[in-house]
Amino acid sequence: MAKPVPPHDFSPNRGAELFGGLEHQAKPAPTPTWRANIDGGSRGNPGPASYGVVIRDPRGDIVARLKKYIGRTTNNVAEYYGLIAALDYAESHQVRALHIESDSELLVKQMRGQYKVKSGDLKPLFERAKKMSQSFAWFQIRHVYREQNREADALANEAMDEVSGASAEKRNAKIENGNSKIANPVAAPAIKVRARFRSGVLYPLEDINLPDGAEVDILVKPTRKS
Repeated sequence: MAKPVPPHDFSPNRGAELFGGLEHQAKPAPTPTWRANIDGGSRGNPGPASYGVVIRDPRGDIVARLKKYIGRTTNNVAEYYGLIAALDYAESHQVRALHIESDSELLVKQMRGQYKVKSGDLKPLFERAKKMSQSFAWFQIRHVYREQNREADALANEAMDEVSGASAEKRNAKIENGNSKIANPVAAPAIKVRARFRSGVLYPLEDINLPDGAEVDILVKPTRKS
């Protein structure tokens, strides 16, 4: 795993330099600093995805735990949604100095201007996050290891579990499959979905957001066309 990168100062009057790719050592925050740990993930890439955010005030006390299921997308998109959620919370609570920690090296280096944003899915999210970050009097973002980001990761997984109906205990269960271990599949709550059969393929007529690899039972009950 890559070594965590040092934090950077994204204050408004230096944003152009930093996003141009130049590196600078962060200066001390001019005001009490809030901290946000962010994480995003998906089960499958793309697959069911969500984010988790833990916000701490300048004393280090947790003041908010944010989590949200965002539909079927990639883990990188989910990471940016988590960043934007943290920035939005800070803006709405008049936070002037914000320190972000993320275990996504891609997101951190893109925000620092070290990596270019080539993905069409990420570009609008990056531009929005960049603009929001420049509104703070002082802003830092740095990479941390996953072990240092467990609370945000747990929130992201909770959001996915709540949608799928799986508990954290069932999600962590393992079964032996040959010489490898795979996550124990958990059945989602039964739902009724209309579908259309055409050319040998059954097409659901609505998004059912099932995790990749899910097995379903199909009750065939043809309906007459009106």
